[in-house]
Amino acid sequence: MSKLLDVENIDVGYGHHTVVFDAALHLKQGAIGVLLGPSGCGKTTLLRAIAGFEPVQRGRILLAGAEVSRAGWTLPPEKRQVGMVFQDFALFPHLTVADNVAFGIRRWPADKRAARVQELLQLVGLPQYGTSYPHALSGGQQQRVALARALAPKPRLLLLDEPFSSMDVELRESLAREVRTILKHEGITGLMVTHDQFEAFAIADRIAVMHGGRILQWDTAYNLYHQPADRQVADFIGQGVLLAGMVVGETMVETPLGPIAGKVPEGCRKGCAVDVLIRPDDLMLDPASALQAEVIDKAFRGAVFLYTLRLPRGATVLCQAPSHHDHAIGERVGLRPDFDHLAVFPRRE
Repeated sequence: MSKLLDVENIDVGYGHHTVVFDAALHLKQGAIGVLLGPSGCGKTTLLRAIAGFEPVQRGRILLAGAEVSRAGWTLPPEKRQVGMVFQDFALFPHLTVADNVAFGIRRWPADKRAARVQELLQLVGLPQYGTSYPHALSGGQQQRVALARALAPKPRLLLLDEPFSSMDVELRESLAREVRTILKHEGITGLMVTHDQFEAFAIADRIAVMHGGRILQWDTAYNLYHQPADRQVADFIGQGVLLAGMVVGETMVETPLGPIAGKVPEGCRKGCAVDVLIRPDDLMLDPASALQAEVIDKAFRGAVFLYTLRLPRGATVLCQAPSHHDHAIGERVGLRPDFDHLAVFPRRE
């Protein structure tokens, strides 16, 4: 599968103020990427540079192997074959749904235009709404129309800027899954901006975690969760705590949970102080375990409880357990580490 998008070590900014630093990522044809991070981290600025709305100060951007941005030169957005879905939908209120979808292909022959509109309305689940106007639709339906309009000209790359941010969490995740299905059906490469990691997990093949204008890690959701590149990624992705530990061997760390085997940070020898990332699913409740912990908080999540547990030496950890394991606050429970992956970081001074 060939690469469709290459972002090669670009800086982006406004005047003398740089907002994005040394950003690098690539997407293969038909893959879906996400720029994930908190507000102000530079993710929308990076997306706008890829769209051609912002010039790059350094590095370059290529689409299908052809250069579209470099310092001092930018190919205009309308010549990039790039579609864009905005946060506010940007539908034309005076046009019907069908006419909104057809807007970008209005110069196509009438029969081909009508066929494409009907194909897309069917694809986004709105075949009966062609004659309706945007104000008669729900937010989720309007977003589907905006998606269909962006897909109509068959762009080689579709960019989505926080497209579901005005919707509730459950709807955001379900729409993200729907959009993934639609993009895969159309074979269109996508790149989306969001601050919501569950939304990112629902749609992405690869995710760039951004902070302070930099990409900290460009990876799969699985690797971001289980093998974060640094503690900032570990803090941002998923839930967990960092437990103080000490390296006691080439592949062994002593922690309040006992000795744990795994890869230690490069350059960390015996006696090195480290922090070990403990996810809720790294620990199991086990009545037979000699390690006992006190339940100090619990949150019911339907299928599971999320317990906050105090270890004998005072450190606290999170543990996820099936909801039929219902333990009271103050109760002592047996705890057993169950690690598939070990994420260890040098201790901050």
